[in-house]
Amino acid sequence: MIDLTPAQIKQALRLYLVTDDALCLHHSLLDVVQFAVQSGVTCVQLREKHLATGAFVEKARALQTIIRRHAPHVPLIINDRVDVALAVGADGVHVGQSDMAVADVRRLMTVGVVGLSVESIDDVLEVEKMRAQGIKIDYLGISPVFGTMTKSDIAPPLGLKGVAKMRALTDLPLVGIGGIHVGNARQVIQAGADGIAVVSAICSAERPQDAVNALLAAL
Repeated sequence: MIDLTPAQIKQALRLYLVTDDALCLHHSLLDVVQFAVQSGVTCVQLREKHLATGAFVEKARALQTIIRRHAPHVPLIINDRVDVALAVGADGVHVGQSDMAVADVRRLMTVGVVGLSVESIDDVLEVEKMRAQGIKIDYLGISPVFGTMTKSDIAPPLGLKGVAKMRALTDLPLVGIGGIHVGNARQVIQAGADGIAVVSAICSAERPQDAVNALLAAL
C-alpha cells in the first residue's frame, strides 16, 4: 500500500484509468494496464461488478503485480469491494452512492485512499456535512460529466457548468468521468476538475500507449 499525501492524491487523479474487461477489444486487461502505466496513467481502478470474490482477489493481485513492477508509484484502487482492497493491500477503494456508506468504509479501512462518486450538487453538500463530522474522504469522482455508453445506470450529464459548481462547493480533489476524450479533456480541467477518468478511451484503443499519450497531451 502506498501512503499518499493529499497533494499526491490530487496528482494521482490526473489521468485515472477505470478498467472494464469487456471493453478491452485488442489486448487483455492485464496488457492494457501494463501499457497504460508504462505510458503515464497516474491511477488505476479495478472495477468488476460480476466476478466472484475469489476471482476478484486473484485479478486484483495480478494487476497489483504488474503495477508494482512497471510503475510502483501508481496507486491501485478497488471499486466498491472493501474486502478485496484489504485482502490484497490495495492503495484504496472507490465507492458509489449506492455502495457501502463512506463512514463504514472508513471504519474498515483506516488507512489508504477512499474516493466517493457524486452525481449532483446535493451529493457534494452531503459530502461536506460528512467531512464536518470528521469522516475522511480523499477525493470525489464527479459523474457523468458528459453522456456515455459505458454505463447505463447513471444520472443526467452534469456538463462543464456542473463541474464548475461542484468545484465551488468543495476543496476536495475532483476527477471527472463520463464521455471524456481527447477533444474535451482540457475543458473538464478548466472547469475545475483536477483530473479525468476514462474507460473505453484507453481500454478499447488498438494502441493504449498512444491513447494515453494523446490524453496527457490534451490536458
